[in-house]
Amino acid sequence: MDQKTELEQWVAAAFDEGGPLARSDAAYAPREPQLRMSQAVAQAIARRESLVVEAGTGVGKTFAYLVPALLSGGRVLISTATKSLQDQLFLRDLPRLCEALAMPAKIALLKGRGSYLCLHRMNHARTSAELPDRRAVLALARIERWAQQTRSGDFAELDGLDDRSPVLPLVSSTRDNCLGGECPEWRNCHVVKARREAMEAEVVVVNHHLFFADMNLRDTGVAELLPSVDIAIFDEAHQLAEAGVQFLGTMLGTAQLLDFARDALGTGLSQAPGMQDWQALHAGLERAARTLRLVCAGPLREVRGLLKLRWQERATQDEFAAALADVACAADDAAQALDAVQDGSPDFQRLHQRAVELGEIAAGFSREPQDAEVRWIDLSPHQARLVESPLDIRQAMQEHLKAAPKAWIFTSATLGDDERLSWFTESAGLDGATVLRVGSPFDYPEHARLYIPRRFPKPSEPDHPLEVAALAARCATALGGRCFVLTTTLRALKIIGEALREQLDAGEGGIRVLVQGSAPKRQMLQQFVADPRAVLVGSASFWEGIDVPGDALQCVLIDKLPFPPPNDPLVEARVQRLEKAGRNAFADYFIAEAAIALKQGGGRLIRTEQDRGLLVVCDPRMAGMNYGRRLREALPPMTRVEQESEALDWLQVLAASHTGA
Repeated sequence: MDQKTELEQWVAAAFDEGGPLARSDAAYAPREPQLRMSQAVAQAIARRESLVVEAGTGVGKTFAYLVPALLSGGRVLISTATKSLQDQLFLRDLPRLCEALAMPAKIALLKGRGSYLCLHRMNHARTSAELPDRRAVLALARIERWAQQTRSGDFAELDGLDDRSPVLPLVSSTRDNCLGGECPEWRNCHVVKARREAMEAEVVVVNHHLFFADMNLRDTGVAELLPSVDIAIFDEAHQLAEAGVQFLGTMLGTAQLLDFARDALGTGLSQAPGMQDWQALHAGLERAARTLRLVCAGPLREVRGLLKLRWQERATQDEFAAALADVACAADDAAQALDAVQDGSPDFQRLHQRAVELGEIAAGFSREPQDAEVRWIDLSPHQARLVESPLDIRQAMQEHLKAAPKAWIFTSATLGDDERLSWFTESAGLDGATVLRVGSPFDYPEHARLYIPRRFPKPSEPDHPLEVAALAARCATALGGRCFVLTTTLRALKIIGEALREQLDAGEGGIRVLVQGSAPKRQMLQQFVADPRAVLVGSASFWEGIDVPGDALQCVLIDKLPFPPPNDPLVEARVQRLEKAGRNAFADYFIAEAAIALKQGGGRLIRTEQDRGLLVVCDPRMAGMNYGRRLREALPPMTRVEQESEALDWLQVLAASHTGA
């Protein structure tokens, strides 16, 4: 009996009614879609082939890939898009499965170096006098107490530590400031320890950012790990391409310059006072960073959120070229000053390398880009970042796929809207992969309704956001809260959030309106779940990765079709490439992207077999335009209602079930 048949038989036995999964969980029941996916994964592992699986909500895709991977006995690398899924796999799913299958395996969790405490930098932080306020001083003291007892050094162990704390950059390392083997704390380094454990483990859990950062920088430990694994699994694979584009390019940010300036000043004053004019060096770098930020902002006085500017909008101006030259000059001055003292300590040697690299990157951005690359400027309220990036991850992935043979598994609930899943497979270079689409086992026609108002302002009309808010208020009133309103822009978020507050605060029953930005994301979700009479208004970060099962969420409203912004530089470059190839960019790119985003947003609604709800898409184009049918078919098979009265009646039925009426 060959290995393929044997593994498939083992997997089938594991999922059987009397199998180990059923024995370890009284609530377990075999699901046909899960069995199909697990068999396809087992086959791909046995044949060392590439498999792309779109598995709808409720399939149980995590166990469908973990069971074959564990039973195969091979070394496994699992990559996810989010730290929360990483932690779930490491802390819950993998230990539970290993116990159920009676297959003890050594499991390791590997995150980016910024997730771990750097002992060397923590020791410096005590004396650096860079802590901005009393809260930061208290946070550092808490981290120092925790440092005495932690084994992993993973900041996730510290409950309530804000990811945005100004202390974290002072007590963690980056590729830029890590001293490597020259560090006095090298023997106790938490990053080194995590990588060592990963190399010794049979199953390693990483994330997409780490995977691609390593592909580009060879700095995360994945480069040593990948050739040694037999199976590479990418969950939440729909985020793979954007993670890759972000990390495979070159970046020069003003925050990066300021971090370097701060490190040079702190190290210079503490280790070589008087040997160079460290204050002047710091001031020069800070001035160059500030000038670059101002030139990138141009006439924009106030920036909210993140803006992507076309490279040509700024790069053709004399001021921009001068600002880039100033950055290169300040970096060169720093390199010369540090060269004179770099024999003094490993810190100075690394700072000198950083100064040289910054000067080279600045010089690179002053030259014309390569044809296969696209450039743009990311502008946020506090920094500017110059970015040069490939248009997709196709070439990078194909290099890996051609290397040592292994099984490659890619899965997500949303990977395309056609049988070949070409939205994902094209950009990821997986044209030859086996493709499987496994639908959700949930009874969508019975449990879910879809309402697309036909007589509704178009998104281009000025009163559209206010009409969305009015409809959302009527839905929330009928249901008694329990609604998400998902917006495609921050501008719409603000208008809809304010209008909803006015309308629901004025009404009876006290429905609470939570608007993204008023509190951290996790806190807002906790408030929403805790208060059944609540409406949450969120933008991009709430469209996916949010799991609110049960009655807490029963209505999702989407303000308009989530087409990519046509003036985004990356979007423009992709459109130009498609048009050069004689393809229809609207059909092959814009509609495909909108379909994926719609599936993600709508996917927040039904999370378990018992869930019931209403999805509202407040965009009449989805009902009336020719492409509307393709977008409707991308969604699960919800029963469509034509009139608002029918939609509100359905919500009242759901509301009555809460009260037992």
